[in-house]
Amino acid sequence: MLLSCWWISCPRHLSQDDGEAAPGPPRFFLAIPDCRCDLDPPFLVLLVTSRQEEGSARAAIRDTWGAERRTRAGRMRAFFLLGYAGAFQQQIRRESQSHRDIIQGNFTDVYYNLTLKVLMGLEWVHRFCPGARFVMKTDSDMFVNTFYLTHLLKDKVAAGFFSGQLMHDIRPVQDKSSKWYVSKEEFALPTYPHYCSGTGYVFSGDLAGKIWHVSGDVPLLKLEDAYVGLCLSRLGISPVRMTARRVFFTRKVPFAVCRYRTLVTSHRVSPSELRGFWKSLEGGGRECPPETSAQ
Repeated sequence: MLLSCWWISCPRHLSQDDGEAAPGPPRFFLAIPDCRCDLDPPFLVLLVTSRQEEGSARAAIRDTWGAERRTRAGRMRAFFLLGYAGAFQQQIRRESQSHRDIIQGNFTDVYYNLTLKVLMGLEWVHRFCPGARFVMKTDSDMFVNTFYLTHLLKDKVAAGFFSGQLMHDIRPVQDKSSKWYVSKEEFALPTYPHYCSGTGYVFSGDLAGKIWHVSGDVPLLKLEDAYVGLCLSRLGISPVRMTARRVFFTRKVPFAVCRYRTLVTSHRVSPSELRGFWKSLEGGGRECPPETSAQ
């Protein structure tokens, strides 16, 4: 099914909805894909943070784990989150009109605006795809086994659920030369509340709106995953393990068909590797133990 897309030509908050005010700083949309969620609510929406220059990564994701498809659990669909693209803006506009899978905001597309980028994605789900049963946030350099993920999710309760690679008792980085540096003025406590690594976390669709709403009461932090953890803490929600066995990896896992059939994420995978891994997974696995056949 083709998706329609419209462009908001000037920075302003949405006027196409019910007029609900933004709880936090203005997060204006420049591009919004209309996925017709009301007609066919997806089982899984994938929100992929991306930068304007990562066109090859987006193309590889569209051809592999981000392709719109139906699994036994239901329909899944990927969307890319971008900020204002500057010199790349016309290119991004053409890409959006062609693929209809880009959600773009009018903030500068830099690392330290990653929190705004993710909140924009949550706002989009809340406003335009509230029927999504589950949502995943991940990055454009990730391998995601969406077949195995939907296999794991199909029996999960679609309310108040949040999972990923759990991060416990993490202290703010005090080294001012680090891109992860956080001053005591930004965050005064000795450790962050429990959160999940931003390389990939999954949550029930109801939490998109809840996190977005509570963000208006939580001072912004440039570390997106820790910030989402702060919002969850304010909501009284604790992240949980997906399974007893680790399936979310924040590092690059050496490729083997049977190994990749029973993980959800692997990090720092190039577009060419992604295509090769996916092709091997589609054509292999018959020799793997039965529990690895999640497709």
